[in-house]
Amino acid sequence: MNTVVIVGTQWGDEGKGKIVDLLAEDADVVARFQGGNNAAHTLVVNGDKFILRLVPSGALWPGKTCVIGGGTVVDPFALLEEIDRLRGRGLLKEPGVIKLSYDAHIVMPYHRAIDRAREAGLGKSAIGTTGFGIGPAYEDKMSRRGLRFDDLADWKTFEEKLVRNIKEKNLYLKTVLKAKPIDGKALVENLKKARRRIMSMLTDTGAYICEAIAGNKKILFEGAHGTMLDIDYGTYPFVTSSNCIASEVFAGGGVPPGKLDAVLGISKAYTTRVGAGPFPTEIHGALGDALREEGAEFGSATGRPRRIGWFDAPLARYAARVNGLWGLALTKLDVLTGIDPVKICVGYKLGGEIYDSMPPGRNALARVKPLYEEVPGWTEKLADARTLRELPTNARRYVERLQELTSIPIAMVGVGAGREASIVVRNPFQE
Repeated sequence: MNTVVIVGTQWGDEGKGKIVDLLAEDADVVARFQGGNNAAHTLVVNGDKFILRLVPSGALWPGKTCVIGGGTVVDPFALLEEIDRLRGRGLLKEPGVIKLSYDAHIVMPYHRAIDRAREAGLGKSAIGTTGFGIGPAYEDKMSRRGLRFDDLADWKTFEEKLVRNIKEKNLYLKTVLKAKPIDGKALVENLKKARRRIMSMLTDTGAYICEAIAGNKKILFEGAHGTMLDIDYGTYPFVTSSNCIASEVFAGGGVPPGKLDAVLGISKAYTTRVGAGPFPTEIHGALGDALREEGAEFGSATGRPRRIGWFDAPLARYAARVNGLWGLALTKLDVLTGIDPVKICVGYKLGGEIYDSMPPGRNALARVKPLYEEVPGWTEKLADARTLRELPTNARRYVERLQELTSIPIAMVGVGAGREASIVVRNPFQE
Protein backbone atom coordinates (compact mmCIF):
# COMPACT_ATOMS: atom_id res chain seq x y z
CA MET A 1 0.00 0.00 0.00
CA ASN A 2 1.26 3.49 -0.88
CA THR A 3 -1.33 5.95 0.42
CA VAL A 4 -2.44 5.66 4.04
CA VAL A 5 -4.47 8.05 6.18
CA ILE A 6 -4.40 8.15 9.97
CA VAL A 7 -7.59 9.25 11.74
CA GLY A 8 -8.67 9.43 15.35
CA THR A 9 -11.69 7.32 16.21
CA GLN A 10 -12.65 9.03 19.47
CA TRP A 11 -12.62 12.70 20.63
CA GLY A 12 -9.01 13.33 19.67
CA ASP A 13 -5.87 12.84 21.76
CA GLU A 14 -5.77 9.16 20.80
CA GLY A 15 -2.01 9.08 20.25
CA LYS A 16 -2.04 9.66 16.49
CA GLY A 17 1.32 11.41 16.57
CA LYS A 18 3.09 8.34 17.90
CA ILE A 19 1.60 6.09 15.22
CA VAL A 20 2.34 8.60 12.45
CA ASP A 21 5.93 8.85 13.70
CA LEU A 22 6.18 5.05 13.75
CA LEU A 23 4.86 4.65 10.19
CA ALA A 24 6.77 7.66 8.85
CA GLU A 25 9.92 5.55 8.77
CA ASP A 26 8.43 3.78 5.71
CA ALA A 27 6.88 6.89 4.14
CA ASP A 28 8.34 9.40 1.71
CA VAL A 29 5.79 12.16 2.39
CA VAL A 30 3.81 12.96 5.55
CA ALA A 31 0.91 15.37 5.04
CA ARG A 32 -1.55 17.25 7.26
CA PHE A 33 -4.91 17.86 5.60
CA GLN A 34 -7.16 19.65 8.15
CA GLY A 35 -7.24 21.49 11.46
CA GLY A 36 -4.72 23.91 12.89
CA ASN A 37 -2.42 24.35 15.86
CA ASN A 38 -5.28 23.64 18.26
CA ALA A 39 -4.25 19.99 17.97
CA ALA A 40 -0.86 18.84 19.27
CA HIS A 41 0.89 15.52 18.80
CA THR A 42 3.26 14.38 21.52
CA LEU A 43 6.15 12.12 20.51
CA VAL A 44 8.79 10.48 22.68
CA VAL A 45 11.93 9.33 20.88
CA ASN A 46 14.92 7.97 22.79
CA GLY A 47 13.54 9.58 25.92
CA ASP A 48 13.23 13.02 24.31
CA LYS A 49 9.79 14.62 24.16
CA PHE A 50 8.59 16.53 21.10
CA ILE A 51 5.28 18.40 20.75
CA LEU A 52 4.18 19.12 17.17
CA ARG A 53 1.20 21.32 16.40
CA LEU A 54 1.42 22.24 12.71
CA VAL A 55 4.49 20.44 11.40
CA PRO A 56 3.58 16.85 10.42
CA SER A 57 4.92 14.13 12.69
CA GLY A 58 7.26 12.85 9.99
CA ALA A 59 9.59 15.70 10.92
CA LEU A 60 11.47 13.48 13.36
CA TRP A 61 12.78 11.27 10.53
CA PRO A 62 15.46 12.58 8.13
CA GLY A 63 14.62 12.76 4.45
CA LYS A 64 10.84 13.00 4.85
CA THR A 65 8.88 15.73 3.09
CA CYS A 66 6.34 17.38 5.38
CA VAL A 67 3.27 18.81 3.65
CA ILE A 68 0.69 21.16 5.18
CA GLY A 69 -2.32 20.89 2.88
CA GLY A 70 -4.95 23.33 1.73
CA GLY A 71 -7.57 22.07 4.17
CA THR A 72 -5.60 23.36 7.14
CA VAL A 73 -5.75 26.80 8.75
CA VAL A 74 -2.31 27.98 9.77
CA ASP A 75 -1.08 30.55 12.25
CA PRO A 76 2.08 31.72 10.43
CA PHE A 77 3.82 32.94 13.58
CA ALA A 78 3.12 29.67 15.39
CA LEU A 79 4.40 27.72 12.37
CA LEU A 80 7.66 29.67 12.14
CA GLU A 81 8.21 29.38 15.88
CA GLU A 82 7.66 25.62 15.71
CA ILE A 83 10.05 25.24 12.78
CA ASP A 84 12.72 27.25 14.60
CA ARG A 85 12.28 25.15 17.73
CA LEU A 86 12.68 21.91 15.78
CA ARG A 87 15.69 23.19 13.88
CA GLY A 88 17.22 24.13 17.21
CA ARG A 89 17.01 20.44 18.07
CA GLY A 90 18.72 19.37 14.86
CA LEU A 91 15.63 18.63 12.76
CA LEU A 92 14.24 19.97 9.45
CA LYS A 93 17.71 20.83 8.17
CA GLU A 94 17.11 19.76 4.55
CA PRO A 95 16.01 22.54 2.16
CA GLY A 96 12.41 22.33 0.98
CA VAL A 97 11.43 19.81 3.65
CA ILE A 98 8.33 21.84 4.61
CA LYS A 99 5.76 22.48 1.88
CA LEU A 100 2.85 24.77 2.76
CA SER A 101 -0.21 24.98 0.51
CA TYR A 102 -0.98 28.25 -1.25
CA ASP A 103 -4.64 27.45 -0.52
CA ALA A 104 -4.35 27.13 3.26
CA HIS A 105 -6.06 29.94 5.17
CA ILE A 106 -4.19 32.18 7.59
CA VAL A 107 -5.12 32.26 11.28
CA MET A 108 -4.79 35.85 12.48
CA PRO A 109 -4.50 37.33 15.98
CA TYR A 110 -8.01 38.72 15.60
CA HIS A 111 -9.28 35.17 15.15
CA ARG A 112 -7.72 34.20 18.49
CA ALA A 113 -9.12 37.29 20.20
CA ILE A 114 -12.64 36.56 18.93
CA ASP A 115 -12.38 32.89 19.89
CA ARG A 116 -11.38 33.65 23.47
CA ALA A 117 -13.86 36.48 23.94
CA ARG A 118 -16.76 34.33 22.75
CA GLU A 119 -15.85 31.48 25.08
CA ALA A 120 -15.52 33.86 28.02
CA GLY A 121 -18.93 35.31 27.25
CA LEU A 122 -20.60 31.89 27.16
CA GLY A 123 -19.61 31.10 30.75
CA LYS A 124 -20.92 27.68 31.80
CA SER A 125 -22.32 27.14 28.29
CA ALA A 126 -18.84 27.34 26.72
CA ILE A 127 -18.05 24.73 24.08
CA GLY A 128 -14.52 24.17 25.32
CA THR A 129 -12.59 25.60 22.38
CA THR A 130 -8.83 25.88 22.77
CA GLY A 131 -8.88 29.61 22.01
CA PHE A 132 -6.37 29.32 19.14
CA GLY A 133 -8.72 31.02 16.67
CA ILE A 134 -9.40 27.97 14.54
CA GLY A 135 -13.20 28.29 14.47
CA PRO A 136 -13.23 31.99 13.51
CA ALA A 137 -10.61 31.30 10.81
CA TYR A 138 -12.80 28.59 9.26
CA GLU A 139 -15.79 30.95 9.54
CA ASP A 140 -13.93 33.54 7.48
CA LYS A 141 -12.99 30.85 4.97
CA MET A 142 -16.60 29.84 4.46
CA SER A 143 -17.88 33.43 4.34
CA ARG A 144 -15.13 34.27 1.78
CA ARG A 145 -13.56 36.86 4.04
CA GLY A 146 -10.49 34.78 4.78
CA LEU A 147 -6.95 35.45 3.64
CA ARG A 148 -4.95 32.62 2.11
CA PHE A 149 -1.19 32.27 1.88
CA ASP A 150 -1.62 32.70 -1.87
CA ASP A 151 -2.66 36.31 -1.16
CA LEU A 152 0.84 37.11 0.17
CA ALA A 153 2.21 37.09 -3.38
CA ASP A 154 0.81 40.61 -3.95
CA TRP A 155 1.66 42.48 -0.76
CA LYS A 156 -0.17 45.69 -1.66
CA THR A 157 -3.48 43.93 -2.28
CA PHE A 158 -2.94 41.67 0.71
CA GLU A 159 -2.32 44.63 3.01
CA GLU A 160 -5.49 46.34 1.81
CA LYS A 161 -7.55 43.23 2.55
CA LEU A 162 -5.86 42.73 5.90
CA VAL A 163 -6.43 46.31 7.04
CA ARG A 164 -10.09 46.03 6.07
CA ASN A 165 -10.43 42.81 8.04
CA ILE A 166 -8.69 44.30 11.08
CA LYS A 167 -11.09 47.25 11.14
CA GLU A 168 -14.10 44.96 10.87
CA LYS A 169 -12.87 42.51 13.52
CA ASN A 170 -11.84 45.23 15.96
CA LEU A 171 -15.27 46.83 15.66
CA TYR A 172 -16.85 43.42 16.41
CA LEU A 173 -14.51 42.84 19.35
CA LYS A 174 -15.24 46.24 20.91
CA THR A 175 -18.96 46.68 20.29
CA VAL A 176 -20.32 43.12 20.38
CA LEU A 177 -17.90 41.07 22.46
CA LYS A 178 -16.80 43.95 24.72
CA ALA A 179 -13.21 42.78 24.32
CA LYS A 180 -9.90 44.51 23.72
CA PRO A 181 -9.12 45.13 20.02
CA ILE A 182 -5.88 43.85 18.50
CA ASP A 183 -2.94 46.03 17.48
CA GLY A 184 -3.50 46.18 13.73
CA LYS A 185 -0.35 48.12 12.91
CA ALA A 186 1.84 45.59 14.69
CA LEU A 187 0.13 42.71 12.88
CA VAL A 188 0.76 44.26 9.47
CA GLU A 189 4.42 44.86 10.28
CA ASN A 190 4.97 41.39 11.74
CA LEU A 191 3.42 39.69 8.71
CA LYS A 192 5.52 41.80 6.38
CA LYS A 193 8.66 40.66 8.21
CA ALA A 194 7.60 36.99 8.15
CA ARG A 195 6.45 37.06 4.52
CA ARG A 196 9.74 36.08 2.88
CA ARG A 197 10.19 32.98 5.03
CA ILE A 198 6.58 31.96 4.48
CA MET A 199 6.72 32.47 0.72
CA SER A 200 9.75 30.17 0.46
CA MET A 201 7.61 27.26 1.73
CA LEU A 202 4.58 27.81 -0.51
CA THR A 203 3.83 24.96 -2.89
CA ASP A 204 0.97 23.68 -5.01
CA THR A 205 0.66 20.80 -2.54
CA GLY A 206 -2.20 19.12 -4.41
CA ALA A 207 -0.06 18.86 -7.54
CA TYR A 208 2.93 17.74 -5.47
CA ILE A 209 0.95 14.93 -3.83
CA CYS A 210 -0.53 13.78 -7.15
CA GLU A 211 2.97 13.64 -8.64
CA ALA A 212 4.16 11.66 -5.63
CA ILE A 213 1.29 9.20 -6.06
CA ALA A 214 2.09 8.82 -9.76
CA GLY A 215 5.71 8.19 -8.82
CA ASN A 216 4.69 5.33 -6.47
CA LYS A 217 5.94 7.18 -3.41
CA LYS A 218 4.58 6.23 -0.02
CA ILE A 219 2.40 8.97 1.46
CA LEU A 220 1.09 9.14 5.02
CA PHE A 221 -1.80 11.52 5.68
CA GLU A 222 -1.98 12.74 9.26
CA GLY A 223 -5.39 13.73 10.61
CA ALA A 224 -5.90 16.00 13.59
CA HIS A 225 -8.55 15.70 16.31
CA GLY A 226 -10.92 12.70 16.11
CA THR A 227 -14.05 11.39 14.45
CA MET A 228 -16.33 12.53 17.26
CA LEU A 229 -15.03 16.09 16.85
CA ASP A 230 -15.87 16.20 13.14
CA ILE A 231 -17.96 19.27 12.29
CA ASP A 232 -20.55 17.12 10.48
CA TYR A 233 -20.26 13.66 12.05
CA GLY A 234 -19.24 14.48 15.61
CA THR A 235 -21.12 15.48 18.75
CA TYR A 236 -22.17 18.87 17.41
CA PRO A 237 -21.86 21.61 18.65
CA PHE A 238 -19.11 20.24 20.90
CA VAL A 239 -16.81 19.69 17.93
CA THR A 240 -13.97 21.35 16.07
CA SER A 241 -14.52 23.47 12.97
CA SER A 242 -13.24 21.12 10.28
CA ASN A 243 -13.93 17.65 8.94
CA CYS A 244 -11.74 15.11 10.75
CA ILE A 245 -12.83 11.91 9.01
CA ALA A 246 -10.88 10.15 6.28
CA SER A 247 -12.87 11.56 3.35
CA GLU A 248 -11.50 15.04 4.11
CA VAL A 249 -8.15 13.88 2.75
CA PHE A 250 -9.59 14.24 -0.75
CA ALA A 251 -10.51 17.91 -0.34
CA GLY A 252 -7.98 19.02 2.28
CA GLY A 253 -5.07 16.96 1.00
CA GLY A 254 -5.66 17.20 -2.72
CA VAL A 255 -5.96 13.46 -3.24
CA PRO A 256 -8.13 12.27 -6.18
CA PRO A 257 -10.96 9.89 -5.20
CA GLY A 258 -9.90 6.27 -5.51
CA LYS A 259 -6.25 6.99 -4.72
CA LEU A 260 -6.39 6.10 -1.02
CA ASP A 261 -5.25 2.58 -0.12
CA ALA A 262 -5.98 2.29 3.61
CA VAL A 263 -7.44 4.12 6.60
CA LEU A 264 -5.88 3.31 9.96
CA GLY A 265 -7.94 4.37 12.95
CA ILE A 266 -6.29 5.29 16.25
CA SER A 267 -7.97 4.59 19.58
CA LYS A 268 -6.88 4.55 23.17
CA ALA A 269 -7.47 1.36 25.13
CA TYR A 270 -9.90 3.54 27.07
CA THR A 271 -11.58 6.83 26.07
CA THR A 272 -10.91 10.51 26.75
CA ARG A 273 -12.32 13.84 25.69
CA VAL A 274 -11.54 17.49 26.41
CA GLY A 275 -14.13 20.19 26.97
CA ALA A 276 -17.89 19.98 27.22
CA GLY A 277 -20.27 17.57 25.52
CA PRO A 278 -21.74 14.09 25.97
CA PHE A 279 -19.45 11.32 27.20
CA PRO A 280 -21.41 8.11 27.96
CA THR A 281 -18.58 6.07 29.50
CA GLU A 282 -17.06 8.83 31.64
CA ILE A 283 -15.44 7.67 34.89
CA HIS A 284 -15.82 9.98 37.87
CA GLY A 285 -13.98 10.00 41.17
CA ALA A 286 -10.72 8.44 42.29
CA LEU A 287 -10.40 5.90 39.48
CA GLY A 288 -10.81 8.54 36.79
CA ASP A 289 -8.27 10.75 38.55
CA ALA A 290 -5.79 7.87 38.83
CA LEU A 291 -6.07 7.00 35.14
CA ARG A 292 -5.64 10.65 34.22
CA GLU A 293 -2.40 10.84 36.18
CA GLU A 294 -1.09 7.48 34.98
CA GLY A 295 -1.87 8.29 31.35
CA ALA A 296 -0.65 11.92 31.58
CA GLU A 297 -4.03 12.94 30.24
CA PHE A 298 -3.51 16.66 29.95
CA GLY A 299 -3.83 18.49 26.65
CA SER A 300 -0.53 18.95 24.78
CA ALA A 301 -1.75 22.22 23.27
CA THR A 302 -3.61 23.60 26.29
CA GLY A 303 -2.59 21.66 29.40
CA ARG A 304 -6.27 21.08 30.22
CA PRO A 305 -7.13 17.86 32.09
CA ARG A 306 -8.92 15.33 29.91
CA ARG A 307 -12.09 13.57 30.95
CA ILE A 308 -11.60 9.80 31.29
CA GLY A 309 -13.91 6.94 30.32
CA TRP A 310 -14.02 3.23 29.54
CA PHE A 311 -13.50 1.93 26.00
CA ASP A 312 -16.65 2.58 23.96
CA ALA A 313 -17.24 -0.16 21.37
CA PRO A 314 -20.38 1.47 19.85
CA LEU A 315 -18.31 4.60 19.27
CA ALA A 316 -15.61 2.53 17.56
CA ARG A 317 -18.17 0.82 15.32
CA TYR A 318 -19.49 4.23 14.29
CA ALA A 319 -15.96 5.45 13.52
CA ALA A 320 -15.31 2.33 11.47
CA ARG A 321 -18.40 3.01 9.37
CA VAL A 322 -17.82 6.69 8.62
CA ASN A 323 -14.08 6.23 7.96
CA GLY A 324 -14.01 2.83 6.27
CA LEU A 325 -11.29 1.57 8.60
CA TRP A 326 -8.73 -0.94 7.37
CA GLY A 327 -7.40 -1.49 10.88
CA LEU A 328 -7.15 -0.09 14.38
CA ALA A 329 -4.08 0.99 16.33
CA LEU A 330 -4.73 0.69 20.05
CA THR A 331 -2.66 3.04 22.22
CA LYS A 332 -1.92 3.32 25.94
CA LEU A 333 -2.83 -0.27 26.84
CA ASP A 334 -0.22 -0.02 29.60
CA VAL A 335 -2.23 2.69 31.42
CA LEU A 336 -4.88 0.10 32.34
CA THR A 337 -2.34 -2.06 34.20
CA GLY A 338 -3.50 -2.63 37.79
CA ILE A 339 -7.20 -2.00 37.06
CA ASP A 340 -9.43 -4.98 37.86
CA PRO A 341 -11.96 -5.49 36.47
CA VAL A 342 -11.72 -3.49 33.25
CA LYS A 343 -15.03 -2.37 31.79
CA ILE A 344 -15.97 -2.20 28.11
CA CYS A 345 -19.07 -0.41 26.87
CA VAL A 346 -20.74 -2.90 24.50
CA GLY A 347 -23.96 -1.00 23.76
CA TYR A 348 -26.30 1.83 24.73
CA LYS A 349 -29.78 1.79 26.18
CA LEU A 350 -32.08 4.68 25.32
CA GLY A 351 -35.66 4.41 26.48
CA GLY A 352 -36.70 0.91 25.57
CA GLU A 353 -34.22 0.55 22.72
CA ILE A 354 -30.75 -1.05 22.70
CA TYR A 355 -28.15 0.34 20.29
CA ASP A 356 -24.86 -1.29 19.29
CA SER A 357 -23.67 1.87 17.53
CA MET A 358 -24.41 5.60 17.66
CA PRO A 359 -28.14 6.28 18.07
CA PRO A 360 -29.74 8.47 15.39
CA GLY A 361 -29.35 12.15 16.20
CA ARG A 362 -26.17 13.14 18.01
CA ASN A 363 -28.14 14.80 20.83
CA ALA A 364 -29.34 11.33 21.86
CA LEU A 365 -25.82 10.45 23.00
CA ALA A 366 -26.26 12.69 26.03
CA ARG A 367 -29.22 10.58 27.19
CA VAL A 368 -27.99 7.02 26.62
CA LYS A 369 -27.11 4.60 29.40
CA PRO A 370 -23.93 2.60 28.66
CA LEU A 371 -24.15 -1.20 28.87
CA TYR A 372 -20.93 -2.71 30.22
CA GLU A 373 -19.08 -5.97 30.02
CA GLU A 374 -16.38 -6.64 32.61
CA VAL A 375 -13.16 -8.47 31.85
CA PRO A 376 -10.30 -9.45 34.19
CA GLY A 377 -7.45 -6.98 34.56
CA TRP A 378 -3.71 -7.58 34.80
CA THR A 379 -0.86 -6.39 37.01
CA GLU A 380 2.18 -7.24 34.87
CA LYS A 381 4.16 -4.48 33.15
CA LEU A 382 3.70 -4.29 29.37
CA ALA A 383 6.52 -2.00 28.24
CA ASP A 384 8.83 -4.75 26.94
CA ALA A 385 6.21 -6.63 24.91
CA ARG A 386 6.83 -6.55 21.15
CA THR A 387 4.33 -9.20 20.07
CA LEU A 388 0.80 -9.99 21.18
CA ARG A 389 2.06 -13.31 22.56
CA GLU A 390 4.38 -11.45 24.93
CA LEU A 391 1.47 -9.62 26.56
CA PRO A 392 0.09 -10.96 29.86
CA THR A 393 -2.81 -13.34 29.21
CA ASN A 394 -5.53 -10.96 30.41
CA ALA A 395 -4.08 -8.00 28.52
CA ARG A 396 -3.98 -10.06 25.33
CA ARG A 397 -7.54 -11.24 25.89
CA TYR A 398 -8.64 -7.62 26.38
CA VAL A 399 -7.13 -6.67 23.01
CA GLU A 400 -8.75 -9.69 21.38
CA ARG A 401 -12.12 -8.82 22.92
CA LEU A 402 -11.96 -5.26 21.57
CA GLN A 403 -11.25 -6.67 18.13
CA GLU A 404 -14.25 -8.98 18.42
CA LEU A 405 -16.57 -6.22 19.63
CA THR A 406 -15.56 -3.66 17.01
CA SER A 407 -14.99 -6.04 14.07
CA ILE A 408 -11.87 -4.00 13.27
CA PRO A 409 -8.56 -5.86 12.91
CA ILE A 410 -6.01 -4.70 15.50
CA ALA A 411 -2.95 -3.52 13.55
CA MET A 412 -0.84 -2.05 16.36
CA VAL A 413 -0.79 -1.85 20.15
CA GLY A 414 0.98 0.82 22.19
CA VAL A 415 2.51 -0.38 25.47
CA GLY A 416 4.37 2.77 26.47
CA ALA A 417 5.07 6.37 25.49
CA GLY A 418 8.24 5.79 23.47
CA ARG A 419 8.41 5.04 19.75
CA GLU A 420 9.89 1.61 20.48
CA ALA A 421 7.13 0.64 22.95
CA SER A 422 4.88 -0.68 20.20
CA ILE A 423 3.54 -3.99 18.99
CA VAL A 424 3.19 -3.94 15.20
CA VAL A 425 0.84 -6.66 14.01
CA ARG A 426 0.30 -5.22 10.53
CA ASN A 427 2.00 -2.31 8.78
CA PRO A 428 -0.05 -0.94 5.86
CA PHE A 429 3.08 0.21 4.01
CA GLN A 430 4.41 -3.34 4.07
CA GLU A 431 1.35 -4.98 2.57
